[in-house]
Amino acid sequence: MRFLILSSFLDYNSNPASISAASPPSFRHQMDALFVNPSLSRLKLPHKVHTTNPPSLALCFNLRLQPPHHPLNLSVSAAASVVENPQSESDPPQFSNYDEDESYGEVKRIIGSRALENGAGMEYLIEWEDDHVPTWVPANLIAGDVVAEYENPWWVAAKKADDRALKEIIDSADGRDIDAVDGDGRTALLFVAGLGSEACVRTLVEAGADVNHRDNGGGLTALHMAAGYVRPGVAKLLVEFGADPEAGDDRGRTPLDLAREVLNATPKGNPVQFARRLGLENVIKILEGAIFEYAEVEEILEKRGKGNNVEYLVKWKDGEANEWIKAALIAEDLVKDFEDGLEYAVAELVVAKRDGEEGKKEYLVKWADIEEATWEPEENVDPELIKEFETENGRV
Repeated sequence: MRFLILSSFLDYNSNPASISAASPPSFRHQMDALFVNPSLSRLKLPHKVHTTNPPSLALCFNLRLQPPHHPLNLSVSAAASVVENPQSESDPPQFSNYDEDESYGEVKRIIGSRALENGAGMEYLIEWEDDHVPTWVPANLIAGDVVAEYENPWWVAAKKADDRALKEIIDSADGRDIDAVDGDGRTALLFVAGLGSEACVRTLVEAGADVNHRDNGGGLTALHMAAGYVRPGVAKLLVEFGADPEAGDDRGRTPLDLAREVLNATPKGNPVQFARRLGLENVIKILEGAIFEYAEVEEILEKRGKGNNVEYLVKWKDGEANEWIKAALIAEDLVKDFEDGLEYAVAELVVAKRDGEEGKKEYLVKWADIEEATWEPEENVDPELIKEFETENGRV
């Protein structure tokens, strides 16, 4: 029997803790403090002192599909690297970047933060005890206790989905980047989405959080978290806020693909799993609606793939480019018509009616793009054209 394991853990010794599919995802290991680099103190380093990075802190959501004897691990964890980030043009002119060639006094406090490009790490705006102007400094060059004092309240609030605490920190205007990242490039929005807190999602997005931010452990977005952790309410809210339902992770999986994988791995006929399957079906319905709500197929042009991987090349009525779509997302009657070899054409009107084989009605249809009229079974003719024909005949 295949089953799903959802886990959430801090990786200190590469031994993740697993949680069964029957249990809700848990955040048992919280980040109470950041690692402290023993070579650093509250004093800034003098000229050209080189330090090693502190051990990486990885908070991971693992989605592990595990068939018998052939486990398929969908691990999404990875260590983040810190890279240099040039100063933004929007920075106030009195701020300057950290310069290793200069010596600085004692750190007074952190007065701002910003995520590096692509969520590769963090740097902080340091207010000094001496006359130096505030300076942006990479996280790995700051004593861990200084960073922890600033960051811990934020991450504890996010990992507990504490909406009130998040609002208090945001309202304090402490210079915090709402898209601050942890060691795996995850933002607070990804955590609260996985926990299913609609209130926290709304608070963060309204404060400016990026709804399409991708982590560095697998390219997952908040919508992936909502799908994988079966949070239909959050999925709906994120879509309303503009989250991209077609954003792929590092393996090309959209949130819809992930929800289907989890559903396929969740046992059928098990009363314990009934609510879970229902929740996943709701997530899938929401995501399908977000992707295909306004798209109407004009006709199917080609077919490719086998089994569950069958796809059809469809022509859209709104004139958008032809696109390969999975069979499950296309109306069954359109697929049947294609498989039966039926062709599509534009009908102008019905000109005659007769009884065909087995007493079934047939109509003589005049086509806009075909010179010769043809007899067609009733099910192949637009009901509106049949209605017009019958009405006209009734008048005669």
